[in-house]
Amino acid sequence: MGWLDRVDDQVDALTHARDLQEASRSAEAVGVLDRVLRTTADPYTKADALVQRLCALINLGRTAEFTRAIEEASGAVRDLPEPYLHGHLNALAALAAHHQGALDRCVMHLVRASRALKAAEDRDRDTAWGWHDLAMAYSYLSFHGHALGAIERARQHGAAAGIPEETFAAPGIRLRNAVALDHNGDSDGCLRVLRDIAADLARFVADGRADRLRPSSLAAYGYAAVRRAALGDPVPVGPEPARLLDHSGDSARARDMRQLGHVCLAVADGRPIEAITRLDSARVSAETLGAAEPSRLRSIAFSRAGDHAAAHRADRMAFRLAGQRNDRLRDVYIDGIALRIDHEEMRREAARYEGEALTDPLTGLPNRRQLERHIASVVSRGERVVIGVCDLDGFKAVNTHHGHHSGDLVLQRIAGVINRVMRRGDFVARYGGDEFVVVLSGAGMAEAAEVTRRIDAAVRTEDWESLVPGTPVGLSIGFAEVSGTGTALRDALGAAFEIADREMLRAKNRTRAS
Repeated sequence: MGWLDRVDDQVDALTHARDLQEASRSAEAVGVLDRVLRTTADPYTKADALVQRLCALINLGRTAEFTRAIEEASGAVRDLPEPYLHGHLNALAALAAHHQGALDRCVMHLVRASRALKAAEDRDRDTAWGWHDLAMAYSYLSFHGHALGAIERARQHGAAAGIPEETFAAPGIRLRNAVALDHNGDSDGCLRVLRDIAADLARFVADGRADRLRPSSLAAYGYAAVRRAALGDPVPVGPEPARLLDHSGDSARARDMRQLGHVCLAVADGRPIEAITRLDSARVSAETLGAAEPSRLRSIAFSRAGDHAAAHRADRMAFRLAGQRNDRLRDVYIDGIALRIDHEEMRREAARYEGEALTDPLTGLPNRRQLERHIASVVSRGERVVIGVCDLDGFKAVNTHHGHHSGDLVLQRIAGVINRVMRRGDFVARYGGDEFVVVLSGAGMAEAAEVTRRIDAAVRTEDWESLVPGTPVGLSIGFAEVSGTGTALRDALGAAFEIADREMLRAKNRTRAS
């Protein structure tokens, strides 16, 4: 009897393969999993091994093997009842489809993954990793709000299963959010997110937990630091960014960050020509940090070299690439591809979702329907909920003096400002027009007052003058607590909105009076 012939040995081998992948040693994990697959007759072991193997292939960037691996894993999982397996498989299939450029298929798998994982009742290690991989897929597709929500679920399941917090630190999710802001012209917003990432790393270092961070996380922390430096921000005190970039294991995405990270270091060290030369020879996936990232770095390097015409051309290219991506994503999502699942399930869902976009197409935030579902979900878990109504001050003047296109830019910018200063686990939605709603879970009015202060400070320090000269932009906020469950929830929610709206109008009147 071979060492993998016994069930307990196979379980140990699967656990060992997971540990190898967490340590960014996916090539070794593939070898272990192949040995399990050659010896097992157990359908659950086979399904688990094939799902893990697909994950390893994605980590290694072995794109040519994705399709066959998905087919094999799908065949093994199809008839098994465990929803976490279906959820994890679809999350990985979404990542694979994204790397293959099949956005419609990617979104379809995202929807399936989310539904399956929400149906998983056990808060265990496997489900936690399913939510983690779904968060990564959301992040690569630039659905940053969904990504943050999914990684929070991964942390909750992980905590219940005894997984340390730092395992699901996921700095790469916020890193992609940061560079996306920069690609769209919001460098200040990018720097704020990058500084938050550095603060998280500093906390792990201070607590003595930095050595438990995953190699891929270390690479993301390193890139966040050098990207700040390339934008002219001081490198934070702590681990040396170059060493962090070199702790990337065999992950294809981390290798991309290492290449681009050395470009950033060259810019920060005053060697822009070297940075441009490195970019000329860099071979990185457009999916790791967005297709616009190399062009944006090229623009920064040319600017440091004093060639402002070339910098402007590169910046326009970066902006164009980012815009093309955003337009394509919006078309895929709003056209309902995410909802065309298949067969009878999709036909039943079509009537309910007809004409419904789950995301506001202008700001990328959840819309009113998603807001109501989120509040109902949080309240049903017995958590305290505070809602805040946020209304723009001076927005009519923006549209009058600068036109509706500028008004749209202001709405996009204010959405980013609010999102950046919220606490982990909070929720932001566009309610309609120039009105936004924030939801603070597990919070009371004291926490609401602190969030109000942070939003107000962020709005006040934003450079509105460069966006809409001569028309200052402000924000008035009112908060109220939601109390009610079950059938009384809708009435309680309506009452809370009325109170929050009145408080917002009082704040607006105080602003006018001053």
